[in-house]
Amino acid sequence: MRLPNKVTSYSNSIIALFPGILEALSQQDMSPKELFERTMPRQKNMADFLSALDCLFALGRIKLIEEKRVLRYVKRDTIR
Repeated sequence: MRLPNKVTSYSNSIIALFPGILEALSQQDMSPKELFERTMPRQKNMADFLSALDCLFALGRIKLIEEKRVLRYVKRDTIR
């Protein structure tokens, strides 16, 4: 997991991937594979993508809908 520091700039960290992932998920729920394919031009590699998903899940910004096998953007003003 690459976080920004003196050696790693923000643009080369996984945090820079958050906006693209969240923007894509705010449009519609999608599988991890679909999300990776949609955001691939912005992604460095699969490991960075998965690290970004791990962080967003831990922060409570995305969740997995197991029945449909899709990821969903979690909006704070929504009760479900």
